[in-house]
Amino acid sequence: MGALLQEGEESPFIAVNEEGRSPFVLICEHASRTLPNKLGTLGLAESELSRHIAWDIGAEKTARLLSRLMDAPLLLQRYSRLAYDCNRPPESPDAIPEVSELTTIPGNKKLSVEDRLARAREIYRPFHDGVSMVLDRRAAGGQKSLVVSIHSFTPIYKGKPRSVELGILHDRDTTLSSKLIKSFPNVDARLNEPYGPKDGVLHTLNVHGFARGLQHAMIEIRNDLVATERGQDEWAQRLSVPLIQAATK
Repeated sequence: MGALLQEGEESPFIAVNEEGRSPFVLICEHASRTLPNKLGTLGLAESELSRHIAWDIGAEKTARLLSRLMDAPLLLQRYSRLAYDCNRPPESPDAIPEVSELTTIPGNKKLSVEDRLARAREIYRPFHDGVSMVLDRRAAGGQKSLVVSIHSFTPIYKGKPRSVELGILHDRDTTLSSKLIKSFPNVDARLNEPYGPKDGVLHTLNVHGFARGLQHAMIEIRNDLVATERGQDEWAQRLSVPLIQAATK
């Protein structure tokens, strides 16, 4: 069975400030638009690979700033969600999308079982194993953990504009999201928008938060608000205080 990642290519799992003292563990599954060398451009133009379909614009830099402000561990995924979406289980058709929004992904068409398995084995598994190891280590040391994933979303989706600015998402446990949603009085913030459990976007939090009995939430920021350094700094500041306060309630 052929390998996906070639010699010299790095692991999909990146840990930043792993020893951070915050009770929060931040996760960013869609941090990068980097593709494994073997996949080339998946048949897409550069203009397509710079769009939201390939990554969550502004999410990584906002998460890194938030990690510094809170002294929180940040766990990043190195490769584009077009190679494998680590917020989806291997059985999900969206794990390796053939169409993203309205864009066909030629390099994801007619994949063999071996091709799909290689992507799950070399991207999905190492990333989630890395997250599990960090949480296991904190648990072994008696350190409290709350799990928060940082994402961004497009102002226009399939031609329809979105006015919501901030989404706080949850599935079966509303403990943390119900605290956070009250903390943004001057922001168009909504629970389970623009996505929710029905869209299959809570996989990471269900695996690493709910299954462990840890409080958790997904934060979705409209990407035009975090496309610049100024916006990223502003939103990291905005998020840090409500998160810190939520951990003490």
